[in-house]
Amino acid sequence: MLGLKGFGSVKTTSLILIVLLMAILVISRYSNVLLKIAVGQELNLKTAHFSVTETEHFKIKYTEPDKAYIPMICNASEQAYQLVSRVFAQEPHGKTTIVVYPDSASLSASFGWDRDQKAMGVYWGGSIRILTPREWIGSADAGELFAREGPMVHEFTHLMVDEITRGNYNRWWTEGVAQYVEKNITGFQFADPFAGGRPVYYYELDSLERKFDSLNQQVAYWQALKIVEYIVDEYGEDSLFDILKALGQGLNMKQAIEHTLVIDYDTFENNVYDVLDGNGREV
Repeated sequence: MLGLKGFGSVKTTSLILIVLLMAILVISRYSNVLLKIAVGQELNLKTAHFSVTETEHFKIKYTEPDKAYIPMICNASEQAYQLVSRVFAQEPHGKTTIVVYPDSASLSASFGWDRDQKAMGVYWGGSIRILTPREWIGSADAGELFAREGPMVHEFTHLMVDEITRGNYNRWWTEGVAQYVEKNITGFQFADPFAGGRPVYYYELDSLERKFDSLNQQVAYWQALKIVEYIVDEYGEDSLFDILKALGQGLNMKQAIEHTLVIDYDTFENNVYDVLDGNGREV
Protein backbone atom coordinates (compact mmCIF):
# COMPACT_ATOMS: atom_id res chain seq x y z
CA MET A 1 0.00 0.00 0.00
CA LEU A 2 2.68 2.38 0.98
CA GLY A 3 4.59 1.51 -2.17
CA LEU A 4 1.55 2.12 -4.33
CA LYS A 5 0.78 5.32 -2.51
CA GLY A 6 4.35 6.47 -2.93
CA PHE A 7 4.26 5.61 -6.62
CA GLY A 8 1.02 7.53 -6.99
CA SER A 9 2.55 10.58 -5.32
CA VAL A 10 5.59 10.45 -7.54
CA LYS A 11 3.37 10.01 -10.59
CA THR A 12 1.16 12.92 -9.53
CA THR A 13 4.18 15.10 -8.84
CA SER A 14 5.65 14.23 -12.22
CA LEU A 15 2.41 15.11 -13.97
CA ILE A 16 2.27 18.44 -12.12
CA LEU A 17 5.86 19.21 -13.11
CA ILE A 18 5.12 18.33 -16.74
CA VAL A 19 2.03 20.57 -16.74
CA LEU A 20 4.01 23.40 -15.15
CA LEU A 21 6.81 22.99 -17.70
CA MET A 22 4.32 23.04 -20.56
CA ALA A 23 2.68 26.13 -19.09
CA ILE A 24 6.06 27.86 -18.83
CA LEU A 25 6.88 26.98 -22.43
CA VAL A 26 3.51 28.25 -23.65
CA ILE A 27 3.80 31.47 -21.64
CA SER A 28 7.36 31.98 -22.87
CA ARG A 29 6.39 31.45 -26.50
CA TYR A 30 3.28 33.59 -26.32
CA SER A 31 4.39 36.11 -23.70
CA ASN A 32 4.17 38.96 -26.17
CA VAL A 33 0.61 37.99 -27.11
CA LEU A 34 -0.35 37.75 -23.43
CA LEU A 35 1.24 41.13 -22.75
CA LYS A 36 -0.78 42.72 -25.55
CA ILE A 37 -3.99 41.21 -24.20
CA ALA A 38 -3.26 42.48 -20.68
CA VAL A 39 -2.26 45.96 -21.87
CA GLY A 40 -5.29 46.12 -24.15
CA GLN A 41 -7.68 45.23 -21.34
CA GLU A 42 -6.14 47.78 -19.00
CA LEU A 43 -6.23 50.45 -21.69
CA ASN A 44 -9.89 49.75 -22.47
CA LEU A 45 -10.80 50.08 -18.80
CA LYS A 46 -8.92 53.36 -18.37
CA THR A 47 -10.35 54.88 -21.56
CA ALA A 48 -13.87 53.49 -21.33
CA HIS A 49 -15.26 57.04 -21.26
CA PHE A 50 -13.38 58.08 -24.43
CA SER A 51 -15.20 58.49 -27.75
CA VAL A 52 -14.27 56.07 -30.55
CA THR A 53 -13.79 56.44 -34.29
CA GLU A 54 -12.74 53.52 -36.48
CA THR A 55 -10.89 53.43 -39.79
CA GLU A 56 -9.97 50.43 -41.90
CA HIS A 57 -6.94 49.58 -39.76
CA PHE A 58 -7.32 51.59 -36.53
CA LYS A 59 -9.60 52.19 -33.58
CA ILE A 60 -9.01 55.75 -32.40
CA LYS A 61 -10.08 56.78 -28.91
CA TYR A 62 -10.24 60.44 -27.89
CA THR A 63 -11.87 63.01 -25.65
CA GLU A 64 -14.31 65.69 -26.77
CA PRO A 65 -11.81 68.61 -27.00
CA ASP A 66 -9.94 66.72 -29.75
CA LYS A 67 -12.92 65.81 -31.91
CA ALA A 68 -11.94 68.32 -34.62
CA TYR A 69 -8.48 66.74 -34.90
CA ILE A 70 -9.67 63.17 -35.44
CA PRO A 71 -10.01 63.35 -39.27
CA MET A 72 -6.40 64.54 -39.44
CA ILE A 73 -5.25 61.72 -37.14
CA CYS A 74 -7.25 59.16 -39.13
CA ASN A 75 -5.66 60.24 -42.41
CA ALA A 76 -2.13 60.32 -41.01
CA SER A 77 -2.58 56.91 -39.36
CA GLU A 78 -3.83 55.21 -42.53
CA GLN A 79 -1.07 56.86 -44.54
CA ALA A 80 1.53 55.61 -42.04
CA TYR A 81 -0.01 52.13 -42.21
CA GLN A 82 0.34 51.96 -45.98
CA LEU A 83 3.84 53.43 -46.18
CA VAL A 84 5.39 51.52 -43.28
CA SER A 85 3.74 48.22 -44.22
CA ARG A 86 5.20 48.64 -47.69
CA VAL A 87 8.70 49.04 -46.22
CA PHE A 88 8.38 45.82 -44.22
CA ALA A 89 6.45 44.00 -46.98
CA GLN A 90 3.87 42.83 -44.47
CA GLU A 91 0.96 44.09 -42.39
CA PRO A 92 0.17 43.63 -38.69
CA HIS A 93 -2.66 41.43 -37.48
CA GLY A 94 -5.97 43.08 -36.67
CA LYS A 95 -6.81 46.68 -35.88
CA THR A 96 -4.49 48.81 -33.78
CA THR A 97 -5.85 51.01 -31.00
CA ILE A 98 -4.67 54.61 -30.94
CA VAL A 99 -5.43 56.66 -27.84
CA VAL A 100 -5.30 60.45 -28.16
CA TYR A 101 -4.51 62.05 -24.80
CA PRO A 102 -5.62 65.65 -24.21
CA ASP A 103 -2.34 66.77 -22.59
CA SER A 104 1.17 65.60 -21.67
CA ALA A 105 0.21 64.95 -18.05
CA SER A 106 -2.51 62.44 -18.95
CA LEU A 107 -0.26 60.70 -21.49
CA SER A 108 2.49 60.37 -18.87
CA ALA A 109 -0.01 59.20 -16.27
CA SER A 110 -1.15 56.37 -18.54
CA PHE A 111 2.32 54.84 -18.06
CA GLY A 112 2.92 55.99 -14.51
CA TRP A 113 5.64 58.36 -15.69
CA ASP A 114 6.73 61.55 -14.01
CA ARG A 115 4.31 64.26 -15.16
CA ASP A 116 7.29 66.32 -16.40
CA GLN A 117 8.37 63.60 -18.85
CA LYS A 118 7.42 64.67 -22.36
CA ALA A 119 6.58 62.49 -25.36
CA MET A 120 4.64 63.06 -28.57
CA GLY A 121 3.81 59.39 -28.96
CA VAL A 122 4.49 56.00 -27.39
CA TYR A 123 4.03 52.43 -28.62
CA TRP A 124 3.43 49.83 -25.95
CA GLY A 125 1.84 46.40 -25.89
CA GLY A 126 0.13 46.57 -29.27
CA SER A 127 -1.34 50.06 -28.87
CA ILE A 128 -0.20 53.55 -29.82
CA ARG A 129 -0.71 56.47 -27.45
CA ILE A 130 -0.23 60.00 -28.71
CA LEU A 131 -0.38 63.53 -27.41
CA THR A 132 -3.16 65.49 -29.05
CA PRO A 133 -1.83 67.56 -31.98
CA ARG A 134 -3.85 70.40 -30.47
CA GLU A 135 -1.01 70.80 -27.96
CA TRP A 136 1.74 71.36 -30.53
CA ILE A 137 0.14 72.16 -33.89
CA GLY A 138 -2.83 74.22 -32.81
CA SER A 139 -4.70 73.93 -36.11
CA ALA A 140 -6.93 71.05 -37.17
CA ASP A 141 -6.10 71.89 -40.80
CA ALA A 142 -2.37 71.16 -40.51
CA GLY A 143 -2.64 67.61 -41.84
CA GLU A 144 0.60 67.65 -43.83
CA LEU A 145 2.58 68.93 -40.87
CA PHE A 146 1.12 66.27 -38.58
CA ALA A 147 1.85 63.50 -41.10
CA ARG A 148 5.43 64.71 -41.55
CA GLU A 149 6.43 65.68 -38.01
CA GLY A 150 3.86 63.81 -35.93
CA PRO A 151 4.44 60.42 -34.28
CA MET A 152 2.43 58.08 -36.51
CA VAL A 153 5.16 56.71 -38.81
CA HIS A 154 7.64 56.38 -35.93
CA GLU A 155 5.21 54.61 -33.58
CA PHE A 156 3.73 52.38 -36.26
CA THR A 157 7.27 51.26 -37.12
CA HIS A 158 7.71 50.26 -33.46
CA LEU A 159 4.55 48.18 -33.81
CA MET A 160 5.95 46.42 -36.87
CA VAL A 161 9.26 45.71 -35.12
CA ASP A 162 7.31 44.25 -32.21
CA GLU A 163 5.18 42.09 -34.53
CA ILE A 164 8.07 40.69 -36.56
CA THR A 165 10.32 39.99 -33.56
CA ARG A 166 7.48 38.75 -31.35
CA GLY A 167 8.60 41.21 -28.72
CA ASN A 168 12.20 40.00 -28.75
CA TYR A 169 14.15 43.23 -29.25
CA ASN A 170 15.99 45.86 -27.24
CA ARG A 171 15.41 49.59 -27.04
CA TRP A 172 18.33 50.86 -29.10
CA TRP A 173 17.40 48.55 -31.96
CA THR A 174 13.74 49.49 -32.22
CA GLU A 175 14.54 53.20 -31.84
CA GLY A 176 17.21 52.98 -34.52
CA VAL A 177 14.90 51.19 -36.96
CA ALA A 178 11.99 53.55 -36.22
CA GLN A 179 14.15 56.61 -36.88
CA TYR A 180 15.56 55.07 -40.06
CA VAL A 181 12.12 54.30 -41.49
CA GLU A 182 10.71 57.66 -40.41
CA LYS A 183 13.62 59.55 -41.97
CA ASN A 184 13.21 57.69 -45.27
CA ILE A 185 9.45 58.16 -45.42
CA THR A 186 8.90 61.68 -44.08
CA GLY A 187 12.38 63.21 -44.10
CA PHE A 188 12.00 63.99 -40.39
CA GLN A 189 15.05 63.58 -38.15
CA PHE A 190 15.60 64.52 -34.53
CA ALA A 191 17.78 67.53 -33.89
CA ASP A 192 21.54 66.91 -33.84
CA PRO A 193 22.52 66.65 -30.15
CA PHE A 194 25.95 68.09 -30.95
CA ALA A 195 24.84 71.16 -32.85
CA GLY A 196 26.51 74.42 -31.93
CA GLY A 197 29.95 72.93 -31.45
CA ARG A 198 29.13 70.76 -28.44
CA PRO A 199 31.67 67.93 -27.88
CA VAL A 200 30.68 64.74 -29.69
CA TYR A 201 30.69 61.39 -27.88
CA TYR A 202 29.02 57.98 -28.06
CA TYR A 203 28.32 54.97 -25.82
CA GLU A 204 29.64 51.44 -25.79
CA LEU A 205 27.10 49.06 -27.34
CA ASP A 206 26.84 47.17 -24.05
CA SER A 207 25.75 50.37 -22.32
CA LEU A 208 23.33 51.13 -25.12
CA GLU A 209 21.77 47.70 -24.72
CA ARG A 210 21.64 47.49 -20.93
CA LYS A 211 20.67 51.01 -19.90
CA PHE A 212 19.35 52.88 -22.93
CA ASP A 213 16.69 54.77 -20.97
CA SER A 214 19.14 56.07 -18.38
CA LEU A 215 21.57 57.49 -20.96
CA ASN A 216 21.40 60.94 -22.51
CA GLN A 217 18.39 60.34 -24.73
CA GLN A 218 19.40 62.68 -27.52
CA VAL A 219 22.79 60.97 -27.84
CA ALA A 220 21.36 57.45 -27.44
CA TYR A 221 18.78 58.03 -30.18
CA TRP A 222 21.39 59.61 -32.45
CA GLN A 223 23.73 56.66 -31.96
CA ALA A 224 20.98 54.09 -32.53
CA LEU A 225 20.20 55.66 -35.90
CA LYS A 226 23.91 55.82 -36.81
CA ILE A 227 24.30 52.08 -36.15
CA VAL A 228 21.25 51.16 -38.22
CA GLU A 229 22.45 53.38 -41.06
CA TYR A 230 25.89 51.75 -40.86
CA ILE A 231 24.32 48.30 -41.22
CA VAL A 232 22.31 49.45 -44.24
CA ASP A 233 25.31 51.13 -45.88
CA GLU A 234 27.59 48.15 -45.28
CA TYR A 235 25.26 45.17 -45.69
CA GLY A 236 22.16 46.47 -47.47
CA GLU A 237 18.66 47.33 -46.25
CA ASP A 238 17.47 43.73 -46.44
CA SER A 239 19.85 42.93 -43.61
CA LEU A 240 17.66 44.99 -41.24
CA PHE A 241 14.65 42.84 -42.04
CA ASP A 242 16.70 39.66 -41.78
CA ILE A 243 17.90 40.68 -38.31
CA LEU A 244 14.28 41.31 -37.30
CA LYS A 245 13.28 37.85 -38.56
CA ALA A 246 16.18 36.25 -36.68
CA LEU A 247 15.01 37.98 -33.49
CA GLY A 248 11.53 36.66 -34.20
CA GLN A 249 12.99 33.15 -34.28
CA GLY A 250 14.31 33.59 -30.75
CA LEU A 251 17.91 34.70 -31.30
CA ASN A 252 19.18 37.47 -29.06
CA MET A 253 20.52 40.71 -30.53
CA LYS A 254 24.15 39.58 -30.71
CA GLN A 255 23.21 36.22 -32.23
CA ALA A 256 20.88 37.84 -34.76
CA ILE A 257 23.62 40.21 -35.92
CA GLU A 258 26.19 37.42 -36.18
CA HIS A 259 23.77 35.12 -38.01
CA THR A 260 22.58 37.77 -40.47
CA LEU A 261 25.79 39.67 -41.16
CA VAL A 262 28.01 36.56 -40.96
CA ILE A 263 30.46 38.31 -38.64
CA ASP A 264 31.37 37.80 -35.01
CA TYR A 265 29.86 40.39 -32.70
CA ASP A 266 33.18 41.73 -31.40
CA THR A 267 34.27 42.53 -34.96
CA PHE A 268 30.90 44.15 -35.68
CA GLU A 269 31.19 46.22 -32.51
CA ASN A 270 34.70 47.40 -33.39
CA ASN A 271 33.57 48.27 -36.92
CA VAL A 272 30.75 50.37 -35.48
CA TYR A 273 33.22 52.19 -33.24
CA ASP A 274 35.49 52.81 -36.23
CA VAL A 275 32.59 54.49 -38.01
CA LEU A 276 31.55 56.45 -34.94
CA ASP A 277 35.13 57.52 -34.28
CA GLY A 278 34.63 59.98 -37.10
CA ASN A 279 31.89 61.52 -34.97
CA GLY A 280 33.16 61.26 -31.41
CA ARG A 281 34.67 59.16 -28.67
CA GLU A 282 33.18 56.26 -26.73
CA VAL A 283 32.22 56.58 -23.07
